[in-house]
Amino acid sequence: MEWARRLGGRAVTDAVVAVIVALIIRYAIVDPPGPSSWWPAWSAWLVAAVMSIPVAVRRRRPRAMLALACAAGVLATVAGAVAAGAIWVSFVPTVLVLYLVASTTSVGWSVAGLTASAFAAVTAVLIFYERVFPGLAPAAAPSELPPAWPIEIGTICVLLAAGWAIGTAVRWKRDTTARLLRHLAEAAVADERRRIARELHDVIGHSMSLIAVKATVANHVAEARPQEVRAALAVIEQTSRSTLTEIHRVLDLLRSDGDPQQAHLPVPGMADLPELAAHARSAGVEVNLTVREGAAIPPAVAMSVYRIVQQALTNVITHAAPTRCSVTVDIDGREAVIEVVDDGPRHGRPPRASHGGHGLIGMRERAKMYEGTFHAGRRPEGGFRVSARLPYDRRGTKA
Repeated sequence: MEWARRLGGRAVTDAVVAVIVALIIRYAIVDPPGPSSWWPAWSAWLVAAVMSIPVAVRRRRPRAMLALACAAGVLATVAGAVAAGAIWVSFVPTVLVLYLVASTTSVGWSVAGLTASAFAAVTAVLIFYERVFPGLAPAAAPSELPPAWPIEIGTICVLLAAGWAIGTAVRWKRDTTARLLRHLAEAAVADERRRIARELHDVIGHSMSLIAVKATVANHVAEARPQEVRAALAVIEQTSRSTLTEIHRVLDLLRSDGDPQQAHLPVPGMADLPELAAHARSAGVEVNLTVREGAAIPPAVAMSVYRIVQQALTNVITHAAPTRCSVTVDIDGREAVIEVVDDGPRHGRPPRASHGGHGLIGMRERAKMYEGTFHAGRRPEGGFRVSARLPYDRRGTKA
């Protein structure tokens, strides 16, 4: 059955606990601390079994089993089938079921269950000591602790309150853990969205800047030099295709697990830096690229290096082209050091805009991922300088 498969080992545990409780109740009935019950001895097994059944099946219908356990204890007490001086043992099943109710249902239901159980138990004990107890035969041996209703009521109330309190604490812990897990999941989703937004910003920003520059050139020389228009359109076509490929790769991260998988597209890295430099040259930036790889670099770090260089060149194309720019990347096995320096606009023309904005924020965040450093600012002699240092270990995580 489906419910049995869901419960699994818990159902077995509850059954074992029910058997143990039944044995304890039976022992208390046949050998009570006070006068023995007038019921026949064999009935102790039947009474103990009926009282313990709710413990074995409490996980199926906790509230109904609480009512059944409490009703069984009350009826056995009023009928005189319990152990005088140990009536509280008859309400142990009620305590165990009340714990489950408090740990799985709302506070309102658990408080109502506690109140009803306590009221019913107290009433049953008072009836027993007023009507049943006086008619029982005296015990063969006097008990060190003679039967007394205040002790019985106090013990039952303490047990019920303890079961309810423990169950409530368990439910609070579960709810708190669930809220924490939801918060962590939402934070992970937000981080992933920011990462994807940063990737898209780098891809689209670089490509659209290059396309805009080439389109402007083509528009100005369309009639005088048509061959340059054709070259500019070729650059625009190539850039558009590569940009679409990059966008598809980034957007694939948004796929759910059930979506069909496409062929894995390579992640950009160190080998793609010359292509970045070529794109910048086609937009009027004289790029001098120097890459010194003293050791192999993990793919994650290589992609971060690529993105930082890409965004720095995008800023140069957007704000300073035509100009001259030097790109230096040093890899020594422990850290990646990147420096992108441009000479500023030629002919003394002021830059079109500041190099600030989301591009610098994205580069700074990439450096921060590896607990590295990032600096960007104007140079006294003119132009702009971007530098970043990414410490890492062999696994591509922060050093």
